[in-house]
Amino acid sequence: MRASTRSAVPPFAVMEILDAVQRRRDTGAEVFSLCAGEPGGGAPTDVRERAAELLAQDVPLGYTGSLGLPSLRRAVADHYGRWYGLDVDPARVAITTGSSGAFVLAFLAAFEPGDRVALARPGYPAYRNILTALGCEVVELPCGAAERYQPTPERLDEAVREHGPLAGLVLASPANPTGTMVDDAELSALHAWCDAHDTRLISDEIYHGIVAGTRDQHCAWEHGSSSVIVSSFSKYWGMTGWRLGWALLPEDLTGPVDALAGNLALCPPTLAQHAALQAFTAGSYAECDAAAARYRDHRALLLGRLPALGWGATAPADGAFYLYADITERIRASGDADAVAWCARLLADTGVALTPGTDFDAVDGAQWVRLSYATDTATLEAGLERLAAWG
Repeated sequence: MRASTRSAVPPFAVMEILDAVQRRRDTGAEVFSLCAGEPGGGAPTDVRERAAELLAQDVPLGYTGSLGLPSLRRAVADHYGRWYGLDVDPARVAITTGSSGAFVLAFLAAFEPGDRVALARPGYPAYRNILTALGCEVVELPCGAAERYQPTPERLDEAVREHGPLAGLVLASPANPTGTMVDDAELSALHAWCDAHDTRLISDEIYHGIVAGTRDQHCAWEHGSSSVIVSSFSKYWGMTGWRLGWALLPEDLTGPVDALAGNLALCPPTLAQHAALQAFTAGSYAECDAAAARYRDHRALLLGRLPALGWGATAPADGAFYLYADITERIRASGDADAVAWCARLLADTGVALTPGTDFDAVDGAQWVRLSYATDTATLEAGLERLAAWG
């Protein structure tokens, strides 16, 4: 008896750091958590009040359809009209158990075991690990400063020459950990490349609504609906623990995803679905826009403090709420082996929690860290002061 080989994926290190943060808090020690991509403000008021009403009124909260409440699917479709001017058929919307559920369903429906799927390195580790567990061959595209840490048609051509045809490309804009975005022309070029090569584009748009740089957000469906769009209520709406996301599906994947969803999870969380209908009120949009404005202020604060931190190169933080930075010189001066050891000592000495880059890049990430500025302003300022003072 033994665990399956498909389960042999690395753990998500940020979760281990969060465990260490909680253990430190349990001792009464100070913690300045700048590691998790978790909005500090939580869900909008209208959402929280609706959830309380549902529980107080003893509303039946049994199973919904496998792809979610029809009313919520319509609300998500309407959201795409509001933000992007797109006319989305609610039948093409799948409500899922977080964006994680959307990725599992999309990967299962779109790819066969052994299919090659490309993604940028550095990038969100769950893409790689879910695909690996499903038997796909992950093709990492080394994307550095020259590519603004995003895939390009040229990088895809190189991957095809080296590895063979690609069944899929996972694109994130804004990206985790870098925060970088592709502009509309770059998105169009990637979409066209995928269509020309029979490569399924999976576009992770979970951080839309949180844009801080000079680039505008664009939905991949502005260039055709052959791609899968994945998003969530977790980031812009601050509803991380509600575990509610969605996917926009091409016609050929809608039926397969419906069948898979019903077998894997029966339905998304019902209470969260009913409450999430209030995420699309004028008041909720206003609260979320105010939170996004705070993240922009935090970004400006952080960029202004960079010289005092002694860090090296950073990725352009176009959106989301992350800064990805090279700390090679700080590691060398400290005598630590890598960013993992450096971050562990930082937490022990100062209470400041960052995420080592090894989570996002197994090749070069040992010299990088990700800082999340999704926290409150006081925690960010205090954390940065301790970082600057720490030897």
